[in-house]
Amino acid sequence: MSNIVDNQVLNPNLVKNVDPDLQPTQKRIMGTVSYAASFMGGCVSIGTFSMGAGLIGVLTVGQAILAMTIGCLVIAIALAVIGNCGHKYGIPFTVQLRSSFGTTGVKIPGVLRGLPAIVWFGFQSWVGAGAINSCLNILFGFDNLPVVYVLFTALQVLLAINGFEGIKWLENISCVFIIAILIYMLYVVNTQFSTEIGDVFSGIKGTWGMPFWAATTSFLGIYSTMIINASDYSRNATEDIKPVKAASIYTVAILPVTLFMGLIGLLVTAATGNSDPVVVFSTTMGSKFLTIVTLLFIAFAQVTTNVLNNIVPPSYVLMESFKMKWKYATILVGVLSMCCMPWKLVTDESAAGLNMFTQFYSAFLGPIFAVMAVDYYILRKKKLDINDMYNKDGKFRGINWAAVIAIIFGSICSLLVMQLSWYVSLIPTGVAYYVLMKVMPSSKEFRKGTIFDN
Repeated sequence: MSNIVDNQVLNPNLVKNVDPDLQPTQKRIMGTVSYAASFMGGCVSIGTFSMGAGLIGVLTVGQAILAMTIGCLVIAIALAVIGNCGHKYGIPFTVQLRSSFGTTGVKIPGVLRGLPAIVWFGFQSWVGAGAINSCLNILFGFDNLPVVYVLFTALQVLLAINGFEGIKWLENISCVFIIAILIYMLYVVNTQFSTEIGDVFSGIKGTWGMPFWAATTSFLGIYSTMIINASDYSRNATEDIKPVKAASIYTVAILPVTLFMGLIGLLVTAATGNSDPVVVFSTTMGSKFLTIVTLLFIAFAQVTTNVLNNIVPPSYVLMESFKMKWKYATILVGVLSMCCMPWKLVTDESAAGLNMFTQFYSAFLGPIFAVMAVDYYILRKKKLDINDMYNKDGKFRGINWAAVIAIIFGSICSLLVMQLSWYVSLIPTGVAYYVLMKVMPSSKEFRKGTIFDN
């Protein structure tokens, strides 16, 4: 097998039974433009509409824009921090976790990462299916949302089965279309509902206190799942995309899309009282052609986001934990997403609940981020032995209880201030992991190769 990094050669015996998708990347297929386009397409989350809708009556438009911007900048930096390991060593998220959680312990952060992705997959698929169903109703009088939903979910799974090569082209082709439609949608909302929007926001004074910072957590929370498995993406980026460049790409890709979608959700809900974009845009565009184009965009946007962000990570977790093949793992993710009953998540009453949901799971994902960052940057100084990472009987075997206890402690701290869950968790978790790695006897093997290795 060819050299991976720093002249390291991976022992082929260690990966002879490992699925090729979980082995170090041998071919970097995403250059600067392609990588940026992938994130631009992959971040068109219908959940961002709901996050924007959840700010009604709380923040002014200017404060909402600033909250989204802060959230996106934090996301970009965090993606670059975690993604450096995958980019340098070519390893996926589930393998990266082994140095901090152990070969068995990776199942814990894997499940915590995978469950929110599956829920979002179901939620966004239902919204996208609703858009397609509305188009079919307008054009042909066909109206059967459950059938469309099942077929739409199956389509996304089939696209994901083709792996990152197929994902790359799907995202690249979509990005220009996505930005153009988002600009047009915001223009329509602002012109068609200008009076209603003005009336709603005229009495809102806004705040720079807890609700403002909670809003940054909500928008950050949408991507907090994507942050910790950043290596699944960065391992496919070309060698020239170093951390600073990567952070710039993430910012350029994520910020405009999030601002457009968050503002559309905020303004549409303020004007109509309905947070479901499918309902709003199927009744307000004033033209059958534009209505169909907009609804198809909503559906297409769910495909680009789900395939990249909500199918790949839980599929890798299933492959790592249950030795499943990529094909069967993606199919199972699709089935599980339907079991989440997403039709209950798209009601008008669910917008605030989705905010709460993102803050809740961020309380667990923030601590995982902290453990991964401390382990890679502080304890191991970005130096890993690729053979250790793939040796199931080596020093990373079993569970590293220092990491598990640290994320439990960090999560408890987060839940005490759930509105700021992701931020609150970082320092307590990082400090706890550092101390526990130093003093816990059960972490002796995991200390090899760290600053505590005597």
